[in-house]
Amino acid sequence: MNSSIFREGYAIRDQFATYFLTLTVCGWMDLFSRKVYKDIVIDAFKYAQSQNQLILYAYVIMSNHIHMIAAANEKQKKGLSDIIRDFKKFSHHSIIPVIESEVESRREWMLHQISYYGRVNPKNESRQIWTNNNHPEECYSRDFLNTKLLYTHENPVRAGIVRHAEDYIYSSASNYAGLGGVIDVVFI
Repeated sequence: MNSSIFREGYAIRDQFATYFLTLTVCGWMDLFSRKVYKDIVIDAFKYAQSQNQLILYAYVIMSNHIHMIAAANEKQKKGLSDIIRDFKKFSHHSIIPVIESEVESRREWMLHQISYYGRVNPKNESRQIWTNNNHPEECYSRDFLNTKLLYTHENPVRAGIVRHAEDYIYSSASNYAGLGGVIDVVFI
């Protein structure tokens, strides 16, 4: 068993600071290549926002990972680590039944991968979609924050998916371009 894939090198030290986070699918599986799975992530974001817990400044959903700039709402007293844990749990428990029930050509392979990562992680009993590490980086300055905002929005451009960041539907780049988006964000 390779426990290094579950080791956490970064930590959310200040639970109410703003962080740049990268949530990665185990094995870099291209789970979010289908709309139905990206929509589940959007629903998870909306749920965390509706509970007045998550302050979402920016995000992008790529095929196998998510970048976001976010903070916990200090008024709710629930830290960012707990919010991200709940976000992953909500999305995990929503995605698994969809994989099992939808017409999905990759179903057997995806379930095998998810089961494999669940078995090799001593913290799990069966299945795992997300890696344990969120690679949090505290946004300690305005320059750093702007760099991460640009990096987040340019991800689909660098991947060759779109020419202009604001054209990618599952990103807050369209919000920042004044075009609205599939989910509301708080502008930096």
